[in-house]
Amino acid sequence: MSDDRTYRVVRNDEEQYSLWWADRQPPAGWAFDGPEASREECLARIGEIWTDLRPLSLRERMANA
Repeated sequence: MSDDRTYRVVRNDEEQYSLWWADRQPPAGWAFDGPEASREECLARIGEIWTDLRPLSLRERMANA
């Protein structure tokens, strides 16, 4: 099954990433992070930029411990 829709990467305040439909507003607490692209391109981008899956608040606490 082909997916002809375009998507965008979204990011929340904890620097967690997800995929969202390009023609819809992101959910509350999330913002677009990057241009419209295919599902595969967006997933590849997420794989490149989200290398530490820990939430930002946890990373900061661990850095200050």
